[in-house]
Amino acid sequence: IPVFILAGLLVHCVFLVSIFDIYFSSPLVHGMTPQQTPLPPPAKRLVLFIADGLRADSLYELNSNNTPQAPYLRGILENNGSWGISHTRVPTESRPGHVALIAGFYEDVSAVAKGWKENPVEFDSVFNESKYTWSWGSPDILPMFAKGATGDHVYTSCYAAESEDFGAQDAAKLDMWVFDRVKSFFNSSRSNQTLFSALNEEKVVLFLHLLGIDTNGHAHRPNSREYKENIKKVDEGVKEIASMIDNFYGNDGKTAFILTSDHGMTDWGSHGAGHPSETLTPLIVWGAGVNYPQKVTSQFFEDNFLKEWKLENFKRLDVNQADIAPLMASLIGVPFPLNSVGTLPLEYLNNSAHFKAESMFTNAVQILEQFKVKMSQKKETTLSFLFTPFKPLSDSEQINFLKKTRLYIQQQKYDEAVSLCKTLINLALEGLSYYHTYDRLFLGLSIAMGFVGWTTYVILVIIKTHTNLTKTVQTNNKESTVLFYSFAFVGMIIAFFLLIQTCPWTYYVYCLLPVPVWYAVVRELPVIQDLATNLMSPHIGQSIGFLLVCTLGIEILVFSFFYRSTLTIGLLVFAGWPVITQLWVQAKTTALIWTLLCVLLAIFPLMPVVGREPNIPLVIATGLLTFLISCFSLSSLCKSENKYRSNEDLKVRFYQMLSIALSTYVVSSTHDSLKNKQGLPVLNQIISWMTLVSSSVLPLLSPTFLFQRLFSILLSLMSTYLLLSTGYEALFPLVLSGLMFVWINMEQEALQHYGLSFKPKLAVFNFAYATDITQFRQLHLDDVRRSFFFVFFIVTAFFGTGNIASINSFDPASVYCFLTVFSPFMMGGLLVLKVVIPFVLVSCAFEAVQVTTQLSSKSLFLIVLVISDIMALHFFFLVKDYGSWLDIGTSISHYVLVMSLTIFMMLMNGLAQLLTAKRLELPRRTKHHST
Repeated sequence: IPVFILAGLLVHCVFLVSIFDIYFSSPLVHGMTPQQTPLPPPAKRLVLFIADGLRADSLYELNSNNTPQAPYLRGILENNGSWGISHTRVPTESRPGHVALIAGFYEDVSAVAKGWKENPVEFDSVFNESKYTWSWGSPDILPMFAKGATGDHVYTSCYAAESEDFGAQDAAKLDMWVFDRVKSFFNSSRSNQTLFSALNEEKVVLFLHLLGIDTNGHAHRPNSREYKENIKKVDEGVKEIASMIDNFYGNDGKTAFILTSDHGMTDWGSHGAGHPSETLTPLIVWGAGVNYPQKVTSQFFEDNFLKEWKLENFKRLDVNQADIAPLMASLIGVPFPLNSVGTLPLEYLNNSAHFKAESMFTNAVQILEQFKVKMSQKKETTLSFLFTPFKPLSDSEQINFLKKTRLYIQQQKYDEAVSLCKTLINLALEGLSYYHTYDRLFLGLSIAMGFVGWTTYVILVIIKTHTNLTKTVQTNNKESTVLFYSFAFVGMIIAFFLLIQTCPWTYYVYCLLPVPVWYAVVRELPVIQDLATNLMSPHIGQSIGFLLVCTLGIEILVFSFFYRSTLTIGLLVFAGWPVITQLWVQAKTTALIWTLLCVLLAIFPLMPVVGREPNIPLVIATGLLTFLISCFSLSSLCKSENKYRSNEDLKVRFYQMLSIALSTYVVSSTHDSLKNKQGLPVLNQIISWMTLVSSSVLPLLSPTFLFQRLFSILLSLMSTYLLLSTGYEALFPLVLSGLMFVWINMEQEALQHYGLSFKPKLAVFNFAYATDITQFRQLHLDDVRRSFFFVFFIVTAFFGTGNIASINSFDPASVYCFLTVFSPFMMGGLLVLKVVIPFVLVSCAFEAVQVTTQLSSKSLFLIVLVISDIMALHFFFLVKDYGSWLDIGTSISHYVLVMSLTIFMMLMNGLAQLLTAKRLELPRRTKHHST
């Protein structure tokens, strides 16, 4: 079994990683020559304000009394500069946002996994091309642009990482720090000659990264007073800095200013996915070389923002986030960043038509350079007879485009030149994406082959080893040798092909994986033939009916990823299960409780997604309810017969009750303390971490009798879950585990109903002695339903607590009992733990079901594997990398989720066995008799 499980884990990890290679690999190429506009630029220096986490509507909308949120910026927009909305892409995180703004390209999705701090890929940026860049702000963002810069001309000044505290008095102090530093920097330059002359050079960038708005949004939500106050403070700060810089340079009119944001934020204070509140960010540009406001009578946009913001008469110029990098480069006259895919937004420029045409031409050539490099790379690694070039941009076409554009510029037909450049840019970007996704079909087919092969193999293993459907078949040695060599030969041919084309090593894994998998399937050919004859004879109608029901079940599960309410329908069907199968006749009470709990649990998937509104009193009430239930169980334990308990067991149970009570107290006091802006109390933090550690050990100390051990697991996990809850989801594990307890009883009834075995006494059933191999029985059709129940409950455990299949559904407030200082990996870990706790409860119940229905855990688990693999195959083909960013984000997270669930279930299977069957003995004091 372990070999099989290991092989399964390996195969699934390959499937999981493959999606990033197939759909989302780094688009960067190296080896282009820098392109610069030959005409003199309008500005000598550029000031870039990035207000991290600022939504477009938060900045532009008016207050209830019709005054602007940011009076100074509103004045700029109406009198001095141009404005619009910058559309960002998924993932809406700080790192990819800043890369798009400053380097002009969109990082591939996998960059999120590589962390925020470092440069996972080397890239060129506006800062790198500038003569000097001074930047102030967060230690998470600034170093990554300084590190990639050639030479020593990008200077950073950061505050300590500990300052990013969600529970602090006020995060706006992070922005005040930046403004104060910039002021003192300019003051000190008056007495420092080298700094003074450096500041008076051309091609200078000043970058102010303002993190306060983002931190306040996470801590208090974007509709809060704190978030709005912070916008006002930033507005005042920008005003002071702008006037100070103008004075410093004697109002020479050579400074350009840009204010924008890296991403927005959802109403519940998170970001990462593709909701419009996250992808729409403000852009206001003013100063040297920038157009004045353009008055218009009417303009058409699909959204109704202009009316809401009362800006219908000022021309709104929307851009993609990456277009801001070429805009900055054009304003101060530095080469466009080498990897930039942005198109210069000409409407922002206040300059001659000649300058615009030349700038556009530079932009087109710079993107074409990337296309050429990408094409030559593909050409080198593909066999000449297999290579199909991108037709619209053949070598002759490229020369034709460039010649024509040059001619237009010489003839001063600037508009024609610009439109030609735009066509060329679009073609070059299409071509880039064509070569970037060149191998996709081929790799996708390989993975799909592997998937189908693996699933078929698992089904065959189930049928061969765990059912009576097939007779044992003698294998022919000679045939199997021939088979082995022919598959080995196919594998060698594939490897040889890949070798000639110098493919990356991952391609070998994806293309060679189907070979051994299909070899294993074809070896079982006699089993397949045997099975076919068996099914065809009398039971053909039954077999088809069974397959239809299975397909329907799996489709419902797939559907539930898109619409959580599907789970409600499923649970209501479950509620009627005892009636449909006549089970309720023999166990009326159990069936009634089962139906009630199913209906109760069915309410959860209909609830709004987590984190919209925290509801601490509900969490506290749940804590008290859990405490009451444990009191009842303790009293019943005390009354029970003596042979099932010892004083140690009572002590353990008592500790667990204590920790539930403590957790409830910590949740209530922490949230009060944060409400009063007093930060996270240290004592609470210590209790929280101790509860977390103890909750994994305490269940192992309790007795291994079925219900006692399961109840002990519930209490321990519940105390941790309470600390991680902010609303109604705290009730979920209680209802879920109630249903799990009834499920174990119902399965007993089902066993008797189908006459499969006698009924063990559940009350005295002991996990520790349950693994006696001789009692195991063969699989029955009803066991497929058991496995399906398990997968269904696992999916319910994920979506029922209000998670949606997306990065942004997690609410940072749920980890405040443990830490409030921003630390993405620690917070991520705790959020994953919160998701895993309901999984563990379901897995332990499933373990109990397997053991009490006398099945080897392997056989049921294999059926579960088949179900989840078929689901994963659905999502593999549903992955998109085009369309709205919301679709792309959701399609990736769906696939990653199903694959992680499958890998998780393998690990959970082991964890559940450990949690239910192992017992740690506390050393007991022994009495010494004197001899």
